[in-house]
Amino acid sequence: MKLHLSDMSGINRITGHGPDHVLVNGQRHEGGLIVLPDEVVTGWALAFSDLAAIHFDALLIRAPEIVLLGSGHRLRFPPPGLYASLIGARIGVEVMDSAAACRTYNILAAEGRRVAAALLPG
Repeated sequence: MKLHLSDMSGINRITGHGPDHVLVNGQRHEGGLIVLPDEVVTGWALAFSDLAAIHFDALLIRAPEIVLLGSGHRLRFPPPGLYASLIGARIGVEVMDSAAACRTYNILAAEGRRVAAALLPG
């Protein structure tokens, strides 16, 4: 196995996170957001309890290979009907806490994958 540093220049990288924020390329974002290698969408969803199908439609139009749903500081699963449009479009959905989603996003983005991290605060 060959190990080497990944070159993440030119793509969005999550450089830090906390209970109320995420740093993307060193820039602080508060509230729900979507991070893709080539785009950051702010104002996505305010809280886990606010999630609706329309929030997942915002991901569908960006056509990622996989969506990492960061559910906040703890793992919570939304009703599958909310993200049925993604599954129907053959887009993978993985649910994890937001810290794990941030770490996983960086790994997949460094591999050149079209990944979207949909991150919720708290």
